[in-house]
Amino acid sequence: MFPATEPVFRDDAYAKSCDATVIGRGEKGGIILDRTIFYPTGGGQPGDCGRMVWDDGTETGVVTTVWEDGGKTVIAHVATEGMPLPEAGTKVRLELDWDRRHKLMRMHTALHLLSVVLPYPVTGGSVGEEEGRLDFDIPEADLDRDALDARLAELVAADAPVTFDWITDAELDANPELVKTMSVAPPRGSGRVRLVRVGTSDTAIDLQPCGGTHVRSTGEIGRFSIAKIEKKGKINRRVRVRFV
Repeated sequence: MFPATEPVFRDDAYAKSCDATVIGRGEKGGIILDRTIFYPTGGGQPGDCGRMVWDDGTETGVVTTVWEDGGKTVIAHVATEGMPLPEAGTKVRLELDWDRRHKLMRMHTALHLLSVVLPYPVTGGSVGEEEGRLDFDIPEADLDRDALDARLAELVAADAPVTFDWITDAELDANPELVKTMSVAPPRGSGRVRLVRVGTSDTAIDLQPCGGTHVRSTGEIGRFSIAKIEKKGKINRRVRVRFV
């Protein structure tokens, strides 16, 4: 049983490197550290990649990052095949593939805006570097893509701040309307849940539980638009967005 990994990315998504100590290896060989800046796959967002540099200068590539214990507290770093693996106690410096991460941060925040302009229950989603999508439970209706794009552009241009608050599990249970996703449960396990707010506390554009990484303001997202709207069943609509 490993101790909980300190998720540096949760409080500082802009940390590009950090020092850590190897705790051991997981059941599938993933490297367990005491702390990490690498986001683990979850909530539709893929795990981070990069490298770890040992205290003696040896390097190990990280191809992805995952939860060792099913999305609870322990994070595992999957090493590039064939590269040396550090033993427990090794001091390492983590270096994030920042360009990739920043694109994912921009896209994740963009999808939160998409959930604002389409205020329907979310049945699924995926965050990509150039394209992302949300699936919505929408009654039979024609969606005006141009009108939606115009509203998204307004939200980006507003350069609204993106901030975080924390509530207890009990507080979330008492406010179920905060949860937009029908298929993905908010990240729990520590007794508290992080809320991502777009806008200010007085004029919030969006507020929902999310453990992913986000940019500091909507203006940092950059230009994006709806690429495609697909019908996936009687009431399900898949809406894809892309950076432009």
